[in-house]
Amino acid sequence: MKSKIVSILFLLSFFVFGQEKLCHSDIMIDEELNVENKIKDYLPYDFSDLWLQTDDQNIYGIIGDDYQRILIKILVISKNLSQPNEYYVYGKSMVDSNICEFVGRISIIKIQESDNQNFGVDYEYQGKSEKQGLLTAKYEFFEDKNKMHSGTFQGTLETKWYLKDGKIHYNDLGLVSDGYFNNAFVGNWRMYNSKLEKICNWGDYRVPNVNCDFDIGTAEFNVAEKYMGQGWVDIALKNMVPNGAIIRNKSNEPIKNWWE
Repeated sequence: MKSKIVSILFLLSFFVFGQEKLCHSDIMIDEELNVENKIKDYLPYDFSDLWLQTDDQNIYGIIGDDYQRILIKILVISKNLSQPNEYYVYGKSMVDSNICEFVGRISIIKIQESDNQNFGVDYEYQGKSEKQGLLTAKYEFFEDKNKMHSGTFQGTLETKWYLKDGKIHYNDLGLVSDGYFNNAFVGNWRMYNSKLEKICNWGDYRVPNVNCDFDIGTAEFNVAEKYMGQGWVDIALKNMVPNGAIIRNKSNEPIKNWWE
């Protein structure tokens, strides 16, 4: 009997410690949240702007166990007036050079208020907000079925917000803090008419819920060398350029965004 127990404990320990540790899984960075779900109090507000605020260059995503890069751009979002917790979404995704349109919805299921508000370093944003908190939602996006390698995105979304002057704002008050991230989409992508399914996570300023050996940046996002070949070379180059200098386009032709 003892030998069986020992064997079971050994297998359990192997399973637990054999898994990669996940980082950037706490979007609140140890800030305390009230457990009460106050979604009914916040349904009259419009949260749609929160998912349109961040520059494309600061949104990072992975697809698959090898952490191949995926680009996600939400272009249009509108609140469903007859179902106030639901938002209609239109956007585009890109993996390698394959670009797909998608449509879908975000459905808010929980809204919590912070017990201790974050006003930035040295309280520089004191009085900036009346309330702060976290919303939790489910999302489901459908790519164009007529495109090759298309499918659906499904998962859970977490977004930090604050309330000021009767309006909901994107909470970037802690942006300068190490490890800050927001709009954490964590879920899976599944190919149409196939059993193929891949993890697919993306977010603002960091990729949420990834192996700790992936993002090696402290003050800002950076990618370890072992993952560079999965579409992350430009991130390495950006972080290697001294003093944040940029390489300018020498052509007179305007640079076109990938989603245009």
